[in-house]
Amino acid sequence: MRLAPRVLRRSLAAATVALLATAVGCAPQPEEKAAGTPSSAAGKACAKGKLATETSGKLTIATDEPAYEPWFKDGKPANGEGYESAVAYAVAEQLGYDKGAVVWQSVPFNKAFAPGEKTFDFDINQVSISDERKKAVDFSSGYYDVRQAVVALKNSKAAKATGIADLKDVKLGAQVGTTSLDYIDDVVKPKQAAAVYARNDQAKSALKNGQVDAIVTDLPTAFYITGAEVTDAKIVGQFENKGGTPEQFGLVLDKGSALTSCVTEAVDALRKKGTLAGLEKQWLSDAVDAPVLK
Repeated sequence: MRLAPRVLRRSLAAATVALLATAVGCAPQPEEKAAGTPSSAAGKACAKGKLATETSGKLTIATDEPAYEPWFKDGKPANGEGYESAVAYAVAEQLGYDKGAVVWQSVPFNKAFAPGEKTFDFDINQVSISDERKKAVDFSSGYYDVRQAVVALKNSKAAKATGIADLKDVKLGAQVGTTSLDYIDDVVKPKQAAAVYARNDQAKSALKNGQVDAIVTDLPTAFYITGAEVTDAKIVGQFENKGGTPEQFGLVLDKGSALTSCVTEAVDALRKKGTLAGLEKQWLSDAVDAPVLK
């Protein structure tokens, strides 16, 4: 039977649609990326020596001034000596920047993790990672696990303390904005308000002059203070980590920085390779001799 022209056109159209559907269904489809697989864009973002840094081709690293031992040596961050200076250059190398491409910048401790746009690529200055600070800045993964310690003059009442309860009646001091001060307020809870200082060297002077009975600082700094700066002082003891979670120092970056994941990858790689452990052994004192205060 002969079809009418209109019916014939409809039949041909239907057949064409069916053929197209079949062709599309048989055509090779693009493979979906596996979950967690970095995109080529992400790979390019961390291309060695070609990061989107503050200054093209340079890596700007910040720290406070003066730069204290054992974290830096002779107050010169750029010399590569001291734990944090050595770590900074190791991270830079991991990111593809040699020593000549690193630019140092002076930024006060509290300003490093305060809200606001940063002028550095990352800051390294014994800044402990905390949820509160993460509201204003980004952090890399931790490059050092730290504990807080109590330092007192050998002939003082505080020097005889064997536990936290013995510190409640003494005058304690620490640098403002630090976890050292948090440990005084939250763990010791002394009867007298802690003396607060803008810089760690001011806290050391107060200890030396008898204005406070003891100061709280991170353990490596405590070893350096008692070994080289205030030799008539002793480490009374170290605190356990609050909540059983290790306190860690992290590199500070601008909030939402495109470099955060790249810098974290660099720190993680240095930890995995044993570089961080080697630098710690080279520059920081062993904490075995510091009793734990409970």
